[in-house]
Amino acid sequence: MADEAEAVRAGDELDWVAIEAYVRAGLPELEGPFGVGQFPGGSANLTYLISVGATELVLRRPPFGTIAPGAHDMKREFKVLSRLWQHFDRAPRAYLFCEDHSVAGSDFFVMERRVGEVMRDELPASMLHHEQLGRRLGFGTIDAFADLHLLDPEAVGLADLGKPEGFVERQVRGWADRWSRVSELWDEPLMVEVAEELARRLPTPSRVSLVHNDPKLDNCMFAAHDPDRAIAIFDWDMTTVGDPLVDLGTLLNYWPDPSDPPGAWRGREDSMRTFGLPTRDEVIEHYAVRTGFDCSQARWYEAFAQWKTGVVVAQLHHRWRMGNSANPRHETIGDAVPVLARSAAELLGLR
Repeated sequence: MADEAEAVRAGDELDWVAIEAYVRAGLPELEGPFGVGQFPGGSANLTYLISVGATELVLRRPPFGTIAPGAHDMKREFKVLSRLWQHFDRAPRAYLFCEDHSVAGSDFFVMERRVGEVMRDELPASMLHHEQLGRRLGFGTIDAFADLHLLDPEAVGLADLGKPEGFVERQVRGWADRWSRVSELWDEPLMVEVAEELARRLPTPSRVSLVHNDPKLDNCMFAAHDPDRAIAIFDWDMTTVGDPLVDLGTLLNYWPDPSDPPGAWRGREDSMRTFGLPTRDEVIEHYAVRTGFDCSQARWYEAFAQWKTGVVVAQLHHRWRMGNSANPRHETIGDAVPVLARSAAELLGLR
């Protein structure tokens, strides 16, 4: 469906008077009445539509309450999008960054709005006339992230986003530490067993690239007339520099497949299963051809992503229990933890 804004959710309101003053000061060329809405998609960061006259912009800020160190990094996302748009046309341009918490209660940034179709619960009516729509959208999504990985981080001014040496090892260690902070809510020793096996079998990266860290179909936007090429990628707040196959694993993590057993957890699986997407084997093959990268260890990266997603949904549920999330989906999202743990274990041959 089109990425349309709705009324701001109860509990997600901001100081719109202060925000309007900030935006008008930062973009004085804009004139006209100020308006606000909220995009309903996404599970964590808060994304609002703001308008000044005929100009529509997007405001991004972290969720309310205590957040994990390094998570929901609006300064990082602004840094990426204020530079990358000049080299990669799927990156929306960021205009303003604010670290004065008296304005919106946290860091936030303002970027351009892209208009198009985002695939969430159903394929959009505006695109149903295309033949093999699901397969084409799937390959277009793979191409978008593959093209990102082929960029030289230094050439686009983003080599300083992270330290690629030891990147994968730090990822496993860091997410294991996050699990330890919320694990008391689940009797799930398999999460620890998977973490130990991932650490024991760390792959050796062969390429340093920009890593988006949340690649998936519903983080891409397509023009209704063209299902073969994404026009935008969203949610750049975790972007870093490291092993691009971490992104491939995350893409596989969210990708439903006809071979999945009942109850598998692959993001928006119930609806996406009907889209006619390529299989996960085809995802790996297409990505390998597009990039020329060695993808022989793709299943390790997929296992890591399934396990990491188990940690993420545990954190989101924990935030809901603590009263720091107004999103009703977070009440039951933690039910996915044991499912994801078993899937990761199976990918590693532990079950």
